[in-house]
Amino acid sequence: MSSRIDPMAIIRTLLDQPSAGGTPILPPDLQRQYGGGLQFPHPPADRPYVIGNFVSTLDGIVSFAIPGKAGGGEISGHDSSDRFIMGLLRASADAVMVSSGTFRATAREHAWIPQSIYPEAAELYASFRKDVLGKPRQPYTVIVSGSGVVDLGRPMFRMPEVSVRILTTGQGAERLRSARAGDLPSTEVLALDGSGGAIAPAAMLDALRAKLGVRLLLHEGGPTLYGEFIAARLVDEFFLTVAPQLAGSKLESPRPNMVWQTAFSPHTAPWLRIISVKESGDHLYLRYGLRDPVRP
Repeated sequence: MSSRIDPMAIIRTLLDQPSAGGTPILPPDLQRQYGGGLQFPHPPADRPYVIGNFVSTLDGIVSFAIPGKAGGGEISGHDSSDRFIMGLLRASADAVMVSSGTFRATAREHAWIPQSIYPEAAELYASFRKDVLGKPRQPYTVIVSGSGVVDLGRPMFRMPEVSVRILTTGQGAERLRSARAGDLPSTEVLALDGSGGAIAPAAMLDALRAKLGVRLLLHEGGPTLYGEFIAARLVDEFFLTVAPQLAGSKLESPRPNMVWQTAFSPHTAPWLRIISVKESGDHLYLRYGLRDPVRP
């Protein structure tokens, strides 16, 4: 795999606020393409630090909700800078979390590792992860499925470099055992308390920290699971690519936004603080942190 940098993917920084993460740690090639450094604060004492990453249209849609066209690539226009940032965030994280819905909507050949989304920087990601972060293996892929309905026939389950952990309920674990998930060498099923079929976000983070040693978790959705984490105040930072297109939506076939099936009142709605603004072409790449206290 090549580490050639796509000149069209060079990102320009418009605003970069000081963060609590210390000295920028990106190697020169990655720092040049990203338009600056990238660092994260130390995690809280009792859970991983959680960052989210989404792409949306100007009118806030994150999926066309069309079979075969429901992924983020259709929203971003397969933008190279968006894919580079996604790969960089994956390279930084200890684990990448997706819901079963996002897993189903993504192309079968995809794997949630850095080089799968942006192979042009595969060697740079690997060097950064190993030599700078001291993380020699790929981030865990964490699939959340209360029902345990997961397509175990996908190629990623037979890739030795991909370690998968499926967070599910007791009933879901039984279904996965029947599907012979235990025969997959790099896959482990973690059964958590799922009262009413739903697993609490805090329980997921507890398990990832205690069982896998996860300190930095990248949450890639989908929007329903992401909304549950935001409602629980368990997302610390938000990375959002804004694509220059309009998707629209209809009452009879609504298209999801970044926070779906979760609604806040004016008194409970989270407020954010801006950390950085970047651009490439007509795309914007925003980074926000959760403001504490909730209201400004």
